[in-house]
Amino acid sequence: MKKYKTAAFTIIFCVCLSIVSAQEKYSVEQLIGKGNPELYGDGIGLQKEAYDAFLKMKAAAKKDGIAIKVVSGYRNFDRQKGIFERKYKAYTQRGMSPEQAIEKIIEYSTIPGTSRHHWGTDIDIIDGNKNVQNDVLDPDKFHGTGPFCALKEWLDKNANTYGFYIVYTDNPNRKGFKYEPWHYSYKAISKPMLDAYKNVAIIEILKTNKLLGSEYLTDSFMQTYLKNNVFDINPALKE
Repeated sequence: MKKYKTAAFTIIFCVCLSIVSAQEKYSVEQLIGKGNPELYGDGIGLQKEAYDAFLKMKAAAKKDGIAIKVVSGYRNFDRQKGIFERKYKAYTQRGMSPEQAIEKIIEYSTIPGTSRHHWGTDIDIIDGNKNVQNDVLDPDKFHGTGPFCALKEWLDKNANTYGFYIVYTDNPNRKGFKYEPWHYSYKAISKPMLDAYKNVAIIEILKTNKLLGSEYLTDSFMQTYLKNNVFDINPALKE
């Protein structure tokens, strides 16, 4: 029995040590998009290890006739704030209440300071070989006879090999953001960053930054939002 207790203690100690290490490695500023990370890829913005893996994945896809194109990579706090506030103004001007506007925004867009795109690990991708009009980030375009079907099939089969995992799956039991077949994350870095993010006092940060509509981001709302939108993701990215 003593042997098993010792083994269990060792596992718990290692997990705690890993969390502490992640917290020490990643500053709050970096986790909320206010840092100055060294990023790679013109118009992409990935950390070096993630970028190198992306280039390998892109090269492999090219051999199969698919041109992986990043349409959105790194976004800092201010850019995400601009996206959020632009949508907030538009929805409230259409007659939505502030609460309704925020609920509409978070179907797909994050509250600034909570986006995985702040980390230099996540990308939104399409097939650059396809000439697509209007909104390219539409789930229907990745299914059926959509222009990005071949891309999705290739990613389903190969993306994990290069360390990239879909974030917001089509699992009907998953809460939070809607299904995004275009959003992939480099797990080797985003997993420890997610662990470190758990201790970020994001509610106070949003109040300090005077985000438009922040008075409606109550503690209870934010706790639910964080649970559903930030942490209810593809289980493979949390293991």
